[in-house]
Amino acid sequence: MSDQKKVISASSKYLRISPSKVNLVLCKIRGKSYKEALQILKYLPQKAGAIVWQTLYSAVSNATNNFDFKKEKLVIAEAFVNQGPILKRMRARAKGKGAAIQKKMSHLTIRVMEVDFPGEGQIDESTVEVKLK
Repeated sequence: MSDQKKVISASSKYLRISPSKVNLVLCKIRGKSYKEALQILKYLPQKAGAIVWQTLYSAVSNATNNFDFKKEKLVIAEAFVNQGPILKRMRARAKGKGAAIQKKMSHLTIRVMEVDFPGEGQIDESTVEVKLK
């Protein structure tokens, strides 16, 4: 029972951005540590970067305030986006016709968990990969 890690989550719902756009940002931070993910999100030009940052910050705040986890030990366990409802609109086209426009919404969920990094500040030689030319 002690081997089971506690996973803390935060979600943002009904975001007015396409799920595919959010997923591009999530792919960049999945599996990263909290600090590393913040650095990546800080310099992303996409609008989705700010939305993901807010949800990640909320998940980490939940973990630190409610469960006394340390920010330095948090890792993104899961990050996924689901499609929400679609706003359907019409756009006028030639010859009195109309074209459908779909304005998609997203539901974003980020889950973090606490992981003990081996030898904080020291390099564990068994985990280091060496690239030879």
